[in-house]
Amino acid sequence: MAIPSKRLSDEHPSTLRPEGALNLSRVAYERFKEALFERRLQPGAFMSQAELVEIVGSPLGPLREALQVLQAEGLVTIRARAGIEIAKPDLALVRNSYQLRLFLETPAVRHFAETAPRGRIEAMIGQHREVIGWVEGADVDRELARRIEEVDLSLHLGAIDALDNPLLRKAFLQTQDYIRLIRLDHHYAYSAAKVRRTVAEHLEIFEACLARNPDAAEAALKAHLTQAIQRAMGL
Repeated sequence: MAIPSKRLSDEHPSTLRPEGALNLSRVAYERFKEALFERRLQPGAFMSQAELVEIVGSPLGPLREALQVLQAEGLVTIRARAGIEIAKPDLALVRNSYQLRLFLETPAVRHFAETAPRGRIEAMIGQHREVIGWVEGADVDRELARRIEEVDLSLHLGAIDALDNPLLRKAFLQTQDYIRLIRLDHHYAYSAAKVRRTVAEHLEIFEACLARNPDAAEAALKAHLTQAIQRAMGL
């Protein structure tokens, strides 16, 4: 599944309707993604609109609006008389998603290495080291996985946000949804060993940033994303 080149809406579902309807559409959009990433919807499955209303818990009208946006984003395909097909990632999506991440994050991490306040970098290093303690001898349940993801995202989204470009941020978050979909399909699960490897890769990026060495930061990012592809596919 290639990344769609054209979007039905350039914004969130909030652009689709006046205030009352747009809020319900936004809620349906968020609830659908929540159900998907919590594995209550399965990649590749066909669902009727009635089934989605039951699972998502949103009225049919707002859900239909949300589905139009989700289709434009590549997360569903609306098939006449067959139902709603939940996206199932393929190798093209894996390749395209990580290639896009590399294009987005390379200039971001270089800029971050040159400009991020030292105190902020050190605080992020501290957060990452705490994560190692969280997983030692622990079963990684949904809540702990969510906390780990937040720390993991703090590096990548932090670098993107340092560019102060809302369009780049939006593109990054869209790509992040594809990554989460890929992980779902490949039964990605956190383990202490996997978390330690990821943290070690992030720390290499942070050390390069502390040294104000954008070339080293870029090299560490590329090495990290190469390993992240394999982890996302369960390899």
